[in-house]
Amino acid sequence: MFSCYTLETLAQSALLDPPARLSVLGDPVAHSLSPQMHNPALAACGLEASYVRIAVKNADFTRALHDLRHLGFIGTNVTIPHKCTALDSVDAVDPAARRLGAVNTISFLPDGRTLGRNSDGPGFVRAVQQEFGADIRDLRILLLGAGGGAGGAVAVQSALEGCRHLTLTNRTQSKADEVAHSLRDLLPTQRCLTLPWTPQALADVLPNIDLIVNATSLGMDPTDPALLPDGLLTPSHLVYDMVYKPLTTHLVAAARTAGARAINGLPMLLWQGVQSFEWWFDRPAPVQAMRDGLTAAIASSSSS
Repeated sequence: MFSCYTLETLAQSALLDPPARLSVLGDPVAHSLSPQMHNPALAACGLEASYVRIAVKNADFTRALHDLRHLGFIGTNVTIPHKCTALDSVDAVDPAARRLGAVNTISFLPDGRTLGRNSDGPGFVRAVQQEFGADIRDLRILLLGAGGGAGGAVAVQSALEGCRHLTLTNRTQSKADEVAHSLRDLLPTQRCLTLPWTPQALADVLPNIDLIVNATSLGMDPTDPALLPDGLLTPSHLVYDMVYKPLTTHLVAAARTAGARAINGLPMLLWQGVQSFEWWFDRPAPVQAMRDGLTAAIASSSSS
């Protein structure tokens, strides 16, 4: 069930029991944990559908959407490198996805059109709500790695939610400046600032921060440099490291040692999946089934 199809072998997915009706398109995509999260959800809801991975080259993306529609698919997720291509390949785009400049969830509508949306921002909001019991609009946020991708989505969604204050930093500060400039219509200048990624600048700002988000890949390798200088985290901080391999990064460990509440990137992955499921089926997702599937997949990959 968790094998990876290509456009040439895609028709075989109709022979699955139940047949494939949802997917994730990417290149590469064999590593995706989405099937292990969505298939338990489909089973829990009694839906006669399977979720599969499909490896698709960027030049074949439009053909892939046509083939999925022809095979009766309900929708698909989209991952690297297709998120920007998807934006220009669907018939309609949700305003938030248009603002983010990327689509990662596509629905095949009954009227024959394709609708593109982006679950990155909503997944971030729901993760903070569910894991920390906090609302983005009430928080002063420090975003590490604000140059684009996941960081860009977090920045845009935080501004859309009207957060109390947003501080952006990036190894290349000009990229953070560009993101901040793009948000001027959502947050006034005094509520959206950038700062250089230096120990002194971070030391100056952290006493006035509620939520720290790491949107970089730093922490995946044990030899990566520390994201924050030692001794700056306090029990009042919330720390959200979007890295989930390893499950406990240096940042998460440091936060917990300081008495702060900290989570890794798994909740983001979970709540993105929940959002996609609810868009496709217009019903509440079975969150616990999805969480259990994701947890089991991570445990299996960690032990292999």
